[in-house]
Amino acid sequence: MDIRRYRWQSAAASVAAVACLALTATACSSNSSSSSSAPATSSAAATTSAPATSAPATTAPAASASTSGSAAGTPAGVPASLTGDAKAAAISWVTFFNYKTPAATRASLLQNGSKFTAALAGGFATQQTSANVTAVTVSGSTAAVTFDLLLSGAPVLQKQKGTAILNGGTWQVSDTSLCALLNLQPTAATKAACTGV
Repeated sequence: MDIRRYRWQSAAASVAAVACLALTATACSSNSSSSSSAPATSSAAATTSAPATSAPATTAPAASASTSGSAAGTPAGVPASLTGDAKAAAISWVTFFNYKTPAATRASLLQNGSKFTAALAGGFATQQTSANVTAVTVSGSTAAVTFDLLLSGAPVLQKQKGTAILNGGTWQVSDTSLCALLNLQPTAATKAACTGV
């Protein structure tokens, strides 16, 4: 067996197992998140120069993703080279996958997030998930996002492709992108959350 294929399958299985455990644990847990943190705000909204619907397609590959954030308020995992809607989509993506993000904020950054509320409550925090965005291509109200998924700071899935959508002025991780990750190793909980997606 090709060693690269084995490593990818092993990483995919690890991520899927963690995601499934997180969903299963939180879906069955009687402990609800009571975080009262205010929703994260994006400084990128101020840098957006044109509405997404009238902006031409923008491709912004990253020379390198920030690992520590910047003085300008860009979170770790968002390339410094991104601007406008590409930066806003990347910030939403990184914030969604950040294990420190409160469940209510995470749900607001996911398309149809209310459908995933039980699945999102607490599971990310226990697994210390995060993401590094490496490229974003914006076309109207959608953005193609290339990212690495990390667990406890170590990349487990690299160069993944996902989609962000602009919904009510907020860039959100598409439910199909999240379900693609969860369906790497489906369980009853992931199937229920992703039904109809």
